[in-house]
Amino acid sequence: MPRKIYKDSGTSASELIAIALAHAFSLFSAISASINVSGGHVNPAVTFGALLGGRLSVVRALCYWVAQLLGAIVASLLLRLVTNGMRTVGFNVASGIGEGHGLILEIVLTFGLVYTVYATAIDPKRGSLGTIAPLAIGLVVGANILVGGPFDGACMNPARAFGPALVGGRWRNHWIYWVGPFLGGGLAALIYEYMVIPTETAPHTHQPLAPEDY
Repeated sequence: MPRKIYKDSGTSASELIAIALAHAFSLFSAISASINVSGGHVNPAVTFGALLGGRLSVVRALCYWVAQLLGAIVASLLLRLVTNGMRTVGFNVASGIGEGHGLILEIVLTFGLVYTVYATAIDPKRGSLGTIAPLAIGLVVGANILVGGPFDGACMNPARAFGPALVGGRWRNHWIYWVGPFLGGGLAALIYEYMVIPTETAPHTHQPLAPEDY
């Protein structure tokens, strides 16, 4: 019997490693395929951080959010179809972990994710780091899943929570996966934009994450 890494998580160490690697490589591929077109936005929390930092217009951010949520819904529907109607599980806080703990965990994990996005894909001083941005972002998500997966699923992405919740009809603790990532992502963006990037350069003069058409 595989050893459970947390008594109420129902996930073994080997299963958690497989989940983390799958997310890391799939996100790496998704960002690599879309970064030159849209900046690799697949996460509403990342879009929110870029919006707060002046990297995106409100119109573009809204378009990204709609696309991200629709993509999550379609993916969840396809998963239900190919599994012969299996109900999608979605995210939930593990038994024994309070909602407040889950919220803090999502804030911390998403802070690390968006900070990494800023450091490798947005910062004009990133230099050669820009070439490994998709890999770095994928790896930080994988690492965060290893840390937070047993406790609240380590979502870090409101769209990832919304699709399965809508298709599977499971909304328990759903608010955590919106409030936590938006707070963590927004805080990381503001700190990096106005404290790490030189203050003498106005945010709007930086190279945006994706070209603006609006």
